[in-house]
Amino acid sequence: MTAISHSGSSAGVTRQYAPYVQADWGFANHWYPALLSSELEDGTAKGVTIGGHDIALRRSSGKTYAVSDRCIHRGVKLSAKPMCLSEGTITCWYHGFTYGLEDGSLTTIVGNPDDSLIGKAGIRTYPVEEVNGIIYVFVGEEDFGTPPPLASDLPAPVTNDPNDSPVPHLLDEGIVIRGIHRKLVGNWRLAAENGLDPGHLLVHWDNQILVALDRALPLGVNALTDSATEEIDIEDGPKGVMNRYDRPDLYQPVLDNPKVNMKARGTVPHYFRTSLWVPGVLMVEHWPITDHVQYEFYVPIDDHHHEYWEIIATRARTDEEIAEFNFKYDNFMLPLALEGFNNSDVFAREATEEHYTRFDGWNNEMLCDMDYSIIAWRKMAARHPRGFFESPYLDED
Repeated sequence: MTAISHSGSSAGVTRQYAPYVQADWGFANHWYPALLSSELEDGTAKGVTIGGHDIALRRSSGKTYAVSDRCIHRGVKLSAKPMCLSEGTITCWYHGFTYGLEDGSLTTIVGNPDDSLIGKAGIRTYPVEEVNGIIYVFVGEEDFGTPPPLASDLPAPVTNDPNDSPVPHLLDEGIVIRGIHRKLVGNWRLAAENGLDPGHLLVHWDNQILVALDRALPLGVNALTDSATEEIDIEDGPKGVMNRYDRPDLYQPVLDNPKVNMKARGTVPHYFRTSLWVPGVLMVEHWPITDHVQYEFYVPIDDHHHEYWEIIATRARTDEEIAEFNFKYDNFMLPLALEGFNNSDVFAREATEEHYTRFDGWNNEMLCDMDYSIIAWRKMAARHPRGFFESPYLDED
């Protein structure tokens, strides 16, 4: 393996993964998580922004709908002051323009029910799927056509777990899911690459969860061959790359570096494996504890912000199993893993943003051997773009 250097010239970048570098605002025409089901009560509406698309989600008679969050009249956001006056509609709080949730058509205007515009205009709608407590929206070109299955934009189900106990998939039955999401500074790609990066373990060296569990985490993990990161390209299905940490013949952990007098902490080994999937979904198997899985979505908001989703799932069918999971989540996984361990990642991603924003980092980065998996990810994502989000602002190039 050889180091890959980009310094001052975009030629190498353009040749290897130009479509990925183009995706400042994210990949369009994909399914993205918008809200947790628990965040949208029946009869209410909330707004989100994905890839520059302002979207209002409304639950009506138990079903969730997604429509453009901009009134056609004067352009205010419907979600700025949600008004849900009747089932199957959403009303603009400013002048009463009321839209049908099924097709977005203008059905009436509260103070002028005979206006000539009624029935002749409307707002766009977005496809929605709600599974296992997460509301997903298909976001992209209005004339894209029939969306691909939701499963094609999620990690592939695990079948080759070395412990013979594959972690659950987000679409499986009999699972329980908890998690959080938050708006962060930083381009979505920097967040995604941090999640996959085998060289970033140093930022977690002193995290509380590792100290509390005496968990052994190496200073780094060196790939021994190019096949250490597996490329997974399923026809009409998920596209991603996997760091094969389950193969000791492919990766070697770095436990000490005498030149800086530093050693890995912890004595209790713990198996986990990471993979990253288009359009930007990380899967960490058996994390933060065995038989659990952490999914992270890096949902683009614009070219400098993303919504960071952190989801933990496990199998639980009985009330007792669900209660035990909820107890561990509230008192251990949330404070120590999602808010503790992952906050180190958040700090690193936000620190990286300045270089890539102000100093043309994509053409002025000097990658090394341990960045092989990041290069593999960039190439995989570059091969499968369905489209690109673009800035909706008139004052931007």
